[in-house]
Amino acid sequence: MKKNKNIDRRTSLKISSLALLGLAIPNMLYSNQTKENFFKIAESDQIIPEYFPNISPKIISEVVGKSHFDLDRVKELVDKRPELSRSVWEWRFGDFESAIGAASHVGRRDIALYLMSKGARPTIFTFAMLGHFQVVKSIIESSNGIQKITGPHGISLLDHAFAGRRMKDDMVDNEIENLEKTIEYLESLGNADGEKYIDVSPEDQKKYIGDYKYGNGKNEGFTISINMRKLLSIAPIGGFGGALYKIGENKFTYNGAPSVIITFESTDEVIRSLNITDPDVNIVAKKI
Repeated sequence: MKKNKNIDRRTSLKISSLALLGLAIPNMLYSNQTKENFFKIAESDQIIPEYFPNISPKIISEVVGKSHFDLDRVKELVDKRPELSRSVWEWRFGDFESAIGAASHVGRRDIALYLMSKGARPTIFTFAMLGHFQVVKSIIESSNGIQKITGPHGISLLDHAFAGRRMKDDMVDNEIENLEKTIEYLESLGNADGEKYIDVSPEDQKKYIGDYKYGNGKNEGFTISINMRKLLSIAPIGGFGGALYKIGENKFTYNGAPSVIITFESTDEVIRSLNITDPDVNIVAKKI
């Protein structure tokens, strides 16, 4: 947080900006007060947020994170600032997720509908989760192959529809019927279940699990663990991880991001290090 020490200049810039936008500044603004008094009023001890005029990344992150499970907190944040309903966060390596995208892939129908009421932009993944059969069918028929595209974290369109069953007890008969029609339709397409990756057995997963360091700093490394979807995941040490999908011998891609490759090196079938490459970075981290 920082104090407003350049308010004269900032106020002047603000006034100039208004003029450029064609917004007239009423004469009454200056009535009964001199220019000196006007700027004196503006020179307060008001604290300006660190990222102003941008919204704090912490708030954006919280809205997207809470949209997975906490309707009450999402309402607290979005009721105050409805534009947060359209929040989008990059977890890492280009894994972008919107607030409504988060609610959609975990089947939180209530959160998705609330966000939509505040201006969120639903996608085909949201419509699949909600069981909007005619909408999903129309989009696919008008956009050949779109059913193969995956959502946040590499989660397929079909899996979004399956997630819609989570709140089945709160749905009316017609909503349930349309959801099941959506699932049946997506299954019939044969390619709405995402990319095909190599299975990694629970026993095989164990050899990758652990911490890997590429520097001496506390956070200069990665943790390989198992996530809630029972998949291998990678995260900064101690952080929240994203899924690894196996594409070859000791070779993985991150959350469906095709430009990110994680390769594990082994000696005598024991994993010794990992190598992360993307278009701009190549990092080797040794297992500790």
